[in-house]
Amino acid sequence: MPRKATVSRKTKETTIKLSVNLEGKGDFQVNTTVPFVDHMFSLMSKHGHLDLNVQAKGDTDVDYHHLIEDLGIVLGEAIKIALGEKLRIRRYGEAMTPMDETLAQVVIDLSGRPYLVYKVKFPEGSSQIQNIPVSIFNDFFRALSNGAGMNLHINLQYGRDAHHILEAIFKGFGRALRMASEVHPHGKGVPSTKGTL
Repeated sequence: MPRKATVSRKTKETTIKLSVNLEGKGDFQVNTTVPFVDHMFSLMSKHGHLDLNVQAKGDTDVDYHHLIEDLGIVLGEAIKIALGEKLRIRRYGEAMTPMDETLAQVVIDLSGRPYLVYKVKFPEGSSQIQNIPVSIFNDFFRALSNGAGMNLHINLQYGRDAHHILEAIFKGFGRALRMASEVHPHGKGVPSTKGTL
């Protein structure tokens, strides 16, 4: 069965349609109306070998929070659907990803139990990229973790540039997700002694 999903979400604040293919080649078409977010999603897709199609818009004239958090919700839901019954998946994935002076670690457990550990401290004076508060990305990954039912740990080892920090995290997330969602060649059933995830 192809492991892909499409999720649409429309509220008074945002309109989002997102498709993901967990067995893709890293092809992407992303238009969120926020160029930096487009860049991050494109990196996630390319380095995680995940096909992504994202068309989204929101009330960014008010704030970026609604759109970016809702993108996390929708991406999480799409990942959960695409995983199906999680038969024979590796379940765990990790990536240590450098970006110039930055090193970020992302670890995933597709456990069905959402939990986020986000230990990312941006350097002083790096509270925004363009006019996007970097704190929003904590909310993005929390929404993603909740939507996917994913145990997600993101740890910044070190970094100086806010753009590089988020780039390493998004690349690492794509790589860790690809590893965790892969079908294990020796796997059997669901990877849990409980018999369910």
